Parts: sequence; C-alpha cells; structure tokens
Amino acid sequence: MDKVIIAQDLSLAYSNNETIINKASFSINSGDFVFITGASGSGKSTLLKSLYGALKPKQGSLVVGGVELKAISRSKLNFLRRHMGIVFQDYKLVKEWTIEKNIMLPLLINGYLKNVAQDQVEKLLKHVRLNHQIGKYPLELSGGEQQRVAMARALAHNPILIMADEPTGNLDEYSSQLIWNLLEGANNQLKTTVIVVTHNIPKNLNVDYKHFHIEYGNIHEIS
Repeated sequence: MDKVIIAQDLSLAYSNNETIINKASFSINSGDFVFITGASGSGKSTLLKSLYGALKPKQGSLVVGGVELKAISRSKLNFLRRHMGIVFQDYKLVKEWTIEKNIMLPLLINGYLKNVAQDQVEKLLKHVRLNHQIGKYPLELSGGEQQRVAMARALAHNPILIMADEPTGNLDEYSSQLIWNLLEGANNQLKTTVIVVTHNIPKNLNVDYKHFHIEYGNIHEIS
C-alpha cells in the first residue's frame, strides 16, 4: 500500500522555542482514516500544520505525497497543496466572498472550467444542506453553517488527502453529523486519506481508523 506520509525522527518547534513534537516516527497509508488526539496544548494542531507545510521540521524527515517538506520550495508546496483539502478550526473563509465563490476557489485554482465548477459547488451545497444559502456571505451564516461551507470547499476538488483541525469542536449535533458523514463518505467511497485532529473520536463512525495520541511530545499509535 502506498505511503502518503512518512515521518522519521520528526521534531517540531516554533522558532527556537521548546520542542513540541520530539523525534516522532510514523506513517500513513493511502486511504487511511486517522485520528490525532491529545490534551490541549499537546501539539495536535502543530503536527497538522507540519503535514500541510505551514511549519517546517526542526529535525528529522517528513515526506508527504513523495515530497520531503523540510526543504520544499514555495512553488512545489503550492502544487502539493492542490491535492489537499484543509479544514481549519477558524474556517478561514473569505468574508467578502459569497459561499459559492469560497467553495469555487480550489476548483478554479485546479483548472476547472467555470460552468463545471458551478455545477460542483451546487452539488456540494446540497450535500451540506446549504443550497438555499448559495448567495449568502460567511458572516451571514452560523458557525455550524460556516464549518459546513469550509468542509464543502475542502472536498470540492476531490483531493487525495483531507486534513481537518477540530472540525466539529463547537458545532451543534446536526452540523457535526453532516461533517462526519462527509468525511466518512470521502474515505469509504473515494478512498480519500483523511486525518482529523479531535478531542473526541465519535463512536458511530462506519470506518476502520488509525489512532495517534500525542503526550509529552511523543506520538503513540493506539490499537
């Protein structure tokens, strides 16, 4: 099975401060569904940032999609991210754009024709139960609705890897279930590799998953 991510003796830190992740070695296969757990401040979001290239390794090796991230160029990183879907805790929607335009952005970046992109956006908005809000702006939506838009944007271009940072942390039960259904469907039906940082692993997911737990800078796989 292809390895999407390979970490060898990976250490992470911000500037020259205290090491947050210490000499971690792990791998993630194509099609895996992975949960990353740990106490607040343990380094979950830090690890996720490194996986999409927002934080370079302090030491060790981190290979994502066959590319070593320690010395990756900006242009190569931008190309790599075109195959990723990222869901941030704070959504990172462009507030001056409609939700249609927010979701369409990764499609246009990936070269989709505008009419094809519009069709895809309409399908996704139906999936997240927001097709009636297509002309609205992010700040006109609730937090749960904004997160559903962020999820639709992450899925829009059929990425091979989706990373989500606490995607249901502050959501109502309805929005949370929609998010989990979308991630589960992407993994089961499209064989998308999914990595989720969370405090709580849902009990009713219909997927086999890996579980990495971070404690005192160390990453342990829990079976």
